[in-house]
Amino acid sequence: MGSINQDIKDTFLGLVETVEEKWSDFTQFLVETWPILIFLILLLVGFWWYADPPPPRHVILATGSAGGSYEELGKKYAEFFKKKGITLELAPTMGAQENIARLADRKDPVQAAFVQAGIINSSGIEGIQSLGAIAYDPIWFFYRGSNVQSNDFKNLHVQMAKFVNARISVGIPGSGTYAQAMHILKISGLEKGPHIVNLPGAQAVKALQKGELDGIFIVDQYEAPNVQTLLNDPSLRLARFSRADAYAKLLPFLQILKVPTGGFSLIRNFPDQDIKLLATTTHLLIDDRMHPAIQFLFLEAAREINGKASFFANRGEFPAFKNSGLPESPVAVHFEKNGSPLLMQYFPFWLAELINRLVFVMLPFCALAYPVLLTLPGYRSKRMRRRINILYGTLKTYEQELTEGSTPELKGEYLQKLDKLEYEALKLKVPKSMSGDYYALRTSIDYVRSCLNRGAHPYQMGGLSPDEPLLL
Repeated sequence: MGSINQDIKDTFLGLVETVEEKWSDFTQFLVETWPILIFLILLLVGFWWYADPPPPRHVILATGSAGGSYEELGKKYAEFFKKKGITLELAPTMGAQENIARLADRKDPVQAAFVQAGIINSSGIEGIQSLGAIAYDPIWFFYRGSNVQSNDFKNLHVQMAKFVNARISVGIPGSGTYAQAMHILKISGLEKGPHIVNLPGAQAVKALQKGELDGIFIVDQYEAPNVQTLLNDPSLRLARFSRADAYAKLLPFLQILKVPTGGFSLIRNFPDQDIKLLATTTHLLIDDRMHPAIQFLFLEAAREINGKASFFANRGEFPAFKNSGLPESPVAVHFEKNGSPLLMQYFPFWLAELINRLVFVMLPFCALAYPVLLTLPGYRSKRMRRRINILYGTLKTYEQELTEGSTPELKGEYLQKLDKLEYEALKLKVPKSMSGDYYALRTSIDYVRSCLNRGAHPYQMGGLSPDEPLLL
């Protein structure tokens, strides 16, 4: 039992001594290499903040007119971002043109916006990228009629020709509805035909129902309240695009949506035959300086919110990377091919981003710092050997001075010099690998002191001639 206790005690003491030794070496390492370590830390901070800054905690999204479908969609995005610890502020605007203008303004804080395809000409616009399409926006033309099931009108051109002197609302200038309506009218040769008025969506719907308008264009999603109000009014007719393929060919940003007979209402058999609708797509546009992590977050929100099945879209159809007229973000291209980063699938957003930034920063930092750290042990050894050699050089100088001529009067002075030299040696904290050099220095100092104390010349004590140097 005594032997076991002693073994345990010896083991414990050995561990304590090892820890103390390692700690002493570490503190000495810090004392000797602190300038290099501070430089490496500053370098790491530089990588951290400038090469890969953290994502912002506050992002501004331009939506559209207050009360519109884009505002409702923006609220869903804001709720998604809130769960991820990011504040998404919604900025109401007058429509797509204002959204584009604010994104293009490098001083404007807006970083993202909902914009319909076909609104702008991408030439001359810089600093804006697309994260892809997130929804279909059908182009609806409703007009007054006594029988919604009538087959009198075969296509929009024929229908619009009936309204040469009619009052038609095409939305307010700058809005998506206005832009798409003018595209359709212009390509049909009817932009100078009907009497055009500019009313926002809700006012146009009320005016049409009251008979104050003969027809209205509205570009909005099927689920939008204004669209549902018009579809449920049996006194109104819906134009169909029998030449939809031609329109889509001439305007490549347009999509063709098919509605089967009775698709809107089986009870009313509305529509009374299969029809085609033209539709644009809502695109999520961003400032190209947006942090990649926030871009991935927008794409995740689009997949969760807009990726659900709807009247016109299949599950998982959005986000889609259809033609927007603007360059796609490299992040969106990566998302289309590979999905979200692996870390975002298994960790909370903030933790995944922290790990990603650590990897991004630490890899190049370690590639640079590793060879520097490898040289530190050699640097420490050379530095300590240099200090020992300096003390050896001083002792050698004393030796030569004593050789050239020493008197009893100088004995006290040289003893003081040797004491001071030994004190300098005692202050050295050398690693174990250099203990031999350290004690050899102290032995040499003690040898010279002993010679002086006995009144003998250093060479005479060693049986050497004055012409033979003392090996220090």
